[in-house]
Amino acid sequence: LSDSIGGSFSTSSHRCHHKQKHCLPIPQCGTLSISPLLFHPHTKGSQIIMDTTQKVVKRQASFCNAITFSNRPIVIYEQVRLKITKKQCCWSGALRLGFTSKDPSRINPDTLPKYACPDLVSQSGFWAKALPEEFANEGNVIGFWVDKKGRVFYRVNESAAMLFFSGVRTAEPLWALIDVYGLTRGVQLLDSELIPPDCLRPRSFTAIRRPSLRRDTEDTRLSVSLCDLNLQEDTFHVTATTCPIPQNSLNSQHSHLLPSQLESDLRFHHLRGPHVKILDDQTVARLEHPREERTVVFTSRPLRINETIFVKINKSNTVRTGTLSYGVTSCDPSTLRPSDLPYNPESLLDRKEFWAICRVVVPLQSGDILGFMVNSDGELHLSHNGAGIGMQVCTDCSQPLWMLFILHGTIIQIRLLGSTILAERLGLSTPSSPTSTPNSPTVLCSGVSGPLLSTCGSGPLCSSISGTAPDSPSSLPESPISPSVSGPWGDECTICYENMVDTVIYSCGHMCLCYSCGLKLKKMANACCPICRRAIKDIIKTYRST
Repeated sequence: LSDSIGGSFSTSSHRCHHKQKHCLPIPQCGTLSISPLLFHPHTKGSQIIMDTTQKVVKRQASFCNAITFSNRPIVIYEQVRLKITKKQCCWSGALRLGFTSKDPSRINPDTLPKYACPDLVSQSGFWAKALPEEFANEGNVIGFWVDKKGRVFYRVNESAAMLFFSGVRTAEPLWALIDVYGLTRGVQLLDSELIPPDCLRPRSFTAIRRPSLRRDTEDTRLSVSLCDLNLQEDTFHVTATTCPIPQNSLNSQHSHLLPSQLESDLRFHHLRGPHVKILDDQTVARLEHPREERTVVFTSRPLRINETIFVKINKSNTVRTGTLSYGVTSCDPSTLRPSDLPYNPESLLDRKEFWAICRVVVPLQSGDILGFMVNSDGELHLSHNGAGIGMQVCTDCSQPLWMLFILHGTIIQIRLLGSTILAERLGLSTPSSPTSTPNSPTVLCSGVSGPLLSTCGSGPLCSSISGTAPDSPSSLPESPISPSVSGPWGDECTICYENMVDTVIYSCGHMCLCYSCGLKLKKMANACCPICRRAIKDIIKTYRST
């Protein structure tokens, strides 16, 4: 007698009195003799585009509605192999992987939900979980499979196998479930293969916690979803097959704060302060030292006229005080050496080039999105979570300007999401500025002569070293109340996305909820506005005139 992986049973084995279990057949190790594994040609999310080979899929827009299935059932220990072909850094969360006992050919594509997690996994016969974000990089090959005990394992680039989740019913046929979600924009199915015997030994799954696989989980307290409220009310116990629900509501808000198309050529420059680390294809800057000195980072290229740069606050430390500093400079970072960066960033103002530095004047939390734009008049405008804060700095745009950020205080990690020329997206005023398009980028230049060394004090308006105030006055912050018909958030409740907005949050004034969701949100501990995260004191139902 021998088991499925070639090992022999003991000759003194005894008779088992337990009920016999039935599961999918376990094929012998080696090359699969069944048909190639492809994506199901018809049952797929509304945002999925599939090539003619049925091996490559891409999400055409948004961050969700991209659930796909395999075209045939998989067999036990068959490794489904995927190559990540496209990544989009402006979202949270990544690929969701799993299995289903439901035949995709019998599923109506129009009935597929937005998310595999938690929508599908809450239904009988679906099991899935999110791939850790640090593994969702372009070019990575992800393999996952299920064993005869219903345990699902995965591996990245032929690394050691890792236990993903368990509880899959193997007594019936199983199809692969792949949700091209969030950071993951496109994947390619590679040839499936059976796991070799040495990977099936239990010892292979013990040494999975390596320092290189350590992941830093982002603070997901940005917003709440209707699922969050229902989970709290029904005291539902989250199982191992569920995914972090706040990612869905976080991405839903981001989809309203960000334009549909973002230019992705903007990166952090390789020159940086020694206490800062650049990660994730030079799109993430992280504070790597407890001291808040020499923590400046630059953009890899100059800004363009009316270009809005979107920056996400990835991590914050509430124990510290202070906030993010930012600015612009005419100094090409490529001409500097790390030793040229002073301990006190404000000392940069003493250099001969143009430098302007100030601080974000609003409180920041993890998940916040900031927008920075310099118009043709040299005014640097700031937005916070879609709300325009107004002109912050007057710049010298007669020459190319690079943007810089200084991490200190509560802010310990930021991410460059991308940029767009559509400045009106966030209501950033661009008086008398010419129209620019992404196809014909224009480097900042408006004919203003003479360099101006400037810095910002506690207020939003900067002043020159010589004491001459800029001619353009500081703009007052816009009203936080969202327009009832137009604007970044539109007319749907930002929690359920089903009911009409009819409720005002007191005291921030945001109008972004339906009354039903507002009542549930108010009852939660530490309830805060989904837009600005200020504490909710009360909610007020409104009535529209007909």
